[in-house]
Amino acid sequence: MKTSIELERHNLSGATMGTRYSAVFYAPVDFNDAALANALFEAVDRVDRQMSTWKPDSDLNRLNAAAIGVWVDIPPELGRVLAEGVRITRLCGGAFEIGIGDLVAQNGFGATPGAPDPVALAAREGHVRVTAITMLELTPDRRRARRTGPISLDLSGIAKGFGVDELARVLNQSGIENWLVSIDGEVRVRGNKPDGEFWAIALERPEMGSRSALGVLELSDMAVATSGNYRYVRQDGESMVSHTMDPRTGQPLRNNLASVSVLAKTCMEADALATAFLVMGEDAGPKMAHVLGVEAIFIPQDGHVLSNVSV
Repeated sequence: MKTSIELERHNLSGATMGTRYSAVFYAPVDFNDAALANALFEAVDRVDRQMSTWKPDSDLNRLNAAAIGVWVDIPPELGRVLAEGVRITRLCGGAFEIGIGDLVAQNGFGATPGAPDPVALAAREGHVRVTAITMLELTPDRRRARRTGPISLDLSGIAKGFGVDELARVLNQSGIENWLVSIDGEVRVRGNKPDGEFWAIALERPEMGSRSALGVLELSDMAVATSGNYRYVRQDGESMVSHTMDPRTGQPLRNNLASVSVLAKTCMEADALATAFLVMGEDAGPKMAHVLGVEAIFIPQDGHVLSNVSV
């Protein structure tokens, strides 16, 4: 397909959230990348400054450190992600939970990685499970929040997807109509390539210690996010312990799924739903995806693909 204006492929990338972000787009040959590069970096850096569990001075950690019951002013972006996290928790029956910061840390996957804390983990047994549904309040405008109980918020299962959406927002505001943005495998695309072809997204084979493509997704105006049990793990004797927590049991996730990829209109939703479906497992996960009308790809440990998406 010919265009009246000659378009050239541009690629901007940088470091964020302990990984890298990327933006690929088509624009006129004489397009100046400098201002857009700065805007893209500022967008993802703002998400990191607000929502990181690794930065002691992030807005999220400021909320976590505030006294229980005290209202805290928060940025609108953080309020939006907190509200979406609670919505997904309700939608998926608690399989997704943003109030698991303590659980993640006590299992050795927190901001200071290390061995599990057996004393702290033992102390959790028999106690009522904490959840953001009951222990987090937001004002209607989402500009203030407070914890009403001993909950530690962790947005690792949703913030990266929101960061991708922020990259998308910057490109849309710049007037660019055809683009692909990503952060560490979480992807969102708009439009098509100049020749009319869809954007091709590689679906990673869920194998520990290697990276290869299982298949390719051809997408337009869509986001895709993947959650898996094969990359961030810890050796525990002869077993591998997942960094993903099952908030319903208070234990590291143990089921037969290796990965779940979800397609949605926003990457924030795809990111959270992929985590929720992974936690739900190979039986309940696909059933929930069907109920919600969500396209998803489930890959059990045996590599057999369960999907309602063409790969």
